[in-house]
Amino acid sequence: MISKYIGEANFEDTGFSYTLSLIGGKHKPVILYCLMEFGTVRFNEMRRYLKKATDKTLSMNLKELERDGLIVRKEYPQIPPKVEYSLSDKGRSLMEVLDRLCVWGEENRPENPK
Repeated sequence: MISKYIGEANFEDTGFSYTLSLIGGKHKPVILYCLMEFGTVRFNEMRRYLKKATDKTLSMNLKELERDGLIVRKEYPQIPPKVEYSLSDKGRSLMEVLDRLCVWGEENRPENPK
């Protein structure tokens, strides 16, 4: 039963809160969007795509997304090291939500005055 009183409600118990805990932050949604658009992506390609993210920040975000089961990291035993990232099944299941955010943004973005 859904509570009708906000005093009895707890945002942290909601599915919305859980989803935000997985994709919240400045770079995680962008990483997921990149993988949705381009499929399998190497670390350096991801770094160029994000432009302003430091290596440390990008690495930390990728590790968290992997830990949470949204992406898959594949490491190739070679020199120089080669690492690729792709969406997991769980990550792909989130793409409909991210795609809807993209559509909403396109429909509601103010036009650039020129």
